[in-house]
Amino acid sequence: MKKAYGIPAAQARAIWMRAQRLDEAEPFGAGPSATRAAVEHLGYVQIDTINVIERSHHHILYTRIPGYRREDLGTALSDDKSVFEYWTHALSYVPVRDYRFFLPAMRRHGKEPESWFASVARKDYLALLRRIRAEGALSIRDIDDDILVEKDHPWASRKPSKRAMQLGFYAGDLTVSRRDGMLKTYDLTERHFGWERPKPASDTQYAGYLLDRALRSQGVVSLDSICYGGLKWKPKVQSLINGAVRRRELVPVEIEGGEGVRHWAAPAAFERQEAVPAERVHILSPFDPLVIQRPRFKMLFGHDHRFEAYVPAAKRVLGYFALPVTVGDAVVAAIDLKTDRKAGKLLIQKWTWLGDGGQAGHKALIEAELDRFERFQLASASE
Repeated sequence: MKKAYGIPAAQARAIWMRAQRLDEAEPFGAGPSATRAAVEHLGYVQIDTINVIERSHHHILYTRIPGYRREDLGTALSDDKSVFEYWTHALSYVPVRDYRFFLPAMRRHGKEPESWFASVARKDYLALLRRIRAEGALSIRDIDDDILVEKDHPWASRKPSKRAMQLGFYAGDLTVSRRDGMLKTYDLTERHFGWERPKPASDTQYAGYLLDRALRSQGVVSLDSICYGGLKWKPKVQSLINGAVRRRELVPVEIEGGEGVRHWAAPAAFERQEAVPAERVHILSPFDPLVIQRPRFKMLFGHDHRFEAYVPAAKRVLGYFALPVTVGDAVVAAIDLKTDRKAGKLLIQKWTWLGDGGQAGHKALIEAELDRFERFQLASASE
């Protein structure tokens, strides 16, 4: 095993923020094309239902595209068809160029559906596909002839067709062709994209995809960060890493304070030495790719972010929907925000300084960013 290249946490943090494109003001440009570029670079943008402020998918894109408009994501999904929805570690927007890497999972869902879909009879599923083929794309609201059943889960529907649509989505027979808020319209996959599905990736190709995606969007990677949401892929990814190290395409890295966890990076990651600009401020979604891997975030930023929406109110420390705030490359605060759309204002429920937060200039910088964030929140109705 080659000796690891030791680096301080601050350097690893700067590399990660550069890889996440959080060191520049407008890294993907502007306009609808910026949305496609951002999703392709990040690899996925997580979708979440909570909308006390703007939903996570719009928030993540706004963080990297200052002029982002919500309709830009709808354009990418429904018109340009450059992104699609599928499951990564969570439901996410994913680049269509990566579609073939998800086909094996779709085939597995089609052959062996999870127990959640046990109530979906084969004949009813095929009838739904025939109906969509004949009538065009449908949402669950378009189906008004279901025989209603009792819910067996809080997230279930009384319409059996909803679960059949979900099965079609996971099996790849259907794709989300449009989204209005959390209402999804499904169409036949081949009809939506206008092509036959590509050849599925092999297991080795999928492991390579995970490695490439992580190197591009994380800079310095570990097996846990590469395989987040799919730890079974660790052996295959490790094999690819070993080969890349032998070819000197990757170097082993030991991060100061990293508890001996082995990391790797491409040599080019160390070519830029400048830090993230000290005046750069980001109000981050709890589901942002920089934040969602909590142990990694804690190791490199020193902040153990808790998502407290499902924590009893009496036990909350940071607040129901606290957002970590970075100034430069440091987490300096967590602010619990709520958008009062009727009153047309962004409400600060709680402001907690963290680490070295509260230094001279921090509050003014963050308040300026909060003003910009409020304008985005209130620009139009949340989608």
